[in-house]
Amino acid sequence: MAEKLIIETEREDDGRWLAEVIALPGTMSYGRTHDETVARVQALALRVLADRLEHGEAVPDSDEIGAKMMARIARKSGLRPEDL
Repeated sequence: MAEKLIIETEREDDGRWLAEVIALPGTMSYGRTHDETVARVQALALRVLADRLEHGEAVPDSDEIGAKMMARIARKSGLRPEDL
């Protein structure tokens, strides 16, 4: 079964959208609309994963995805991951 990568989006003060794939650090994209931004970051994530596989590097598994999500939630709420 393929793991799902979580995409987090937010709207900037200037109206642009920002999307990030949590389990792939640095995989971020901006766009004018929410849908455009999500499409861009999905394409970028696929390129990052393909590059990792091509070079024999690890790709995130479900445990890693879950741990990164918990850490992100904790940071945003001012907690430590172990507090969740």
